Amino acid sequence: MWRSHARHPRVRGRELRASRRPLHVPRRPRLGSRQLCLWRLTVDAGLTTVEAHTIDSDEVFAVLEGRVRLTPDGAELGPGDAAVVPAGSPIQLVNDRETPAVLHVAIRAGFSATMADGTLVGTPPWAA
Repeated sequence: MWRSHARHPRVRGRELRASRRPLHVPRRPRLGSRQLCLWRLTVDAGLTTVEAHTIDSDEVFAVLEGRVRLTPDGAELGPGDAAVVPAGSPIQLVNDRETPAVLHVAIRAGFSATMADGTLVGTPPWAA
């Protein structure tokens, strides 16, 4: 899966496995960076994430296919659009369309999440 060219690890898109889960993130770091997490996220049609949460780091969303809204502001993003959610801002993803949305998401490794009710989620194992 990995190829090393000029000291930069890379993975080709065709080598990534598709997921049928509504929200898919890797189970462990896979892109070779100690400081950055990057993953492909599929948001199923009609899906609203369970509740808003905050992250202790800026998070970047870039839409590849479909459309999503980032709430609470409700800004809709389409293919080619990107948004930065500042650290500490509440966020929830909504896809109220009839087709899935595909995004790239980037954030610093080791980030921590907190749910709207104050429950600390911490750092997912794949981002540690």
